[in-house]
Order: sequence, then structure tokens, then C-alpha cells
Amino acid sequence: MQSIIYSYMKKSLLFLLASLFISYSAFSQEENEETTTGQQNFNELKLNGLFLILGAFEATYERTLNEESGIGVTAFLPIDNDVSDDIKYYISPYYRLYFGEKYAAGFYVEGFGMLNSTNRNIDLFDTDEDDFRTDFALGIGLGGKWMTKSGFIGELGFGVGRNLFNNSNTDYEFIGKGGITIGYRF
Repeated sequence: MQSIIYSYMKKSLLFLLASLFISYSAFSQEENEETTTGQQNFNELKLNGLFLILGAFEATYERTLNEESGIGVTAFLPIDNDVSDDIKYYISPYYRLYFGEKYAAGFYVEGFGMLNSTNRNIDLFDTDEDDFRTDFALGIGLGGKWMTKSGFIGELGFGVGRNLFNNSNTDYEFIGKGGITIGYRF
């Protein structure tokens, strides 16, 4: 009788240990799959290299929402006097929808808003007086984002929008944005 009970306890203990091992392995595999498939959101900081060459500073912060979308904001400030004669600044929040196979990368389309201050000097005589007006535009854009395994980003994109206010008799009824951007995802 004791040997039957001992054998039964031994089988039960082996079954319990095997069940725990299988459960632990399945849980670990599921957790690893979540982290490798990118079930977490990322932050990105980027600089527009094209605008740096042209005499302006444009920086972008983006937060990925899931594997196919992200939101961000771009800020533009002129460095060179030639650029600052036409535009004082812009701040542009955006939403992007990605169509690539990598997490929040590949071809994208975006919708954006842009608070901008541009030179609206409509005087026919050159008086050297700047008339900056602030306006808000809505627009769309498209581009591509490429990533390395270590998190470095390269982007090429452009967009066009239309100012909603103060656009009568001005040169800036339509606005554009674009660039060749480099950055890092963390």
C-alpha cells in the first residue's frame, strides 16, 4: 500500500513540475514575442539636415502610438538672416499613418497643423519694414522613414497646406514643409 501511495505521489509531483515548467516556458515565450514585435511605444528625436544647410533649425519629437501610427510636433527657427526675412517661426503638430513592415516605419501619410509667422509685406515699394503675421494652416504630407537595428532614423518627406486666416493679398496663402531628417529612436 505504501509503495502505491509513494508511486502516486511521485507521479503527481512529476506532473506538477512538468506543468509548471511548460507554463513558465509559454509565459516567457509570450513575453518575448511582445517585446520583439514592438508592443511598446517609442520616442524619437530628429533634426532636419536640409534646413541646417539652408540656414534654419528644425527639430522634431515623435511618439509612436502603435506599429502603424505616431504623433509628433516640429519646431522651426531661422538661423540665417535671409531665411528670417521671410519666416519668423513655425510649430507644426502632426499625425502619421505608416504602411511599412517595421514598427512605425516605411511609407507614411500625415495630416498636420501649422502655427506660422511669415512676412506679409504687400507694399509695392521696398520700405525695409517687415510685416509679420501669424496664421494657422492645415495640410497633408507624405514621405518615408528608414531605421537601422540600433535605432537611427532617416526620413525624407514633404507636405503642403493652406493658411486659414489673414491670407488675402499675401504671398503666403499656401505653405510647405519638407526635409531630409536624421534622428534616433529610444
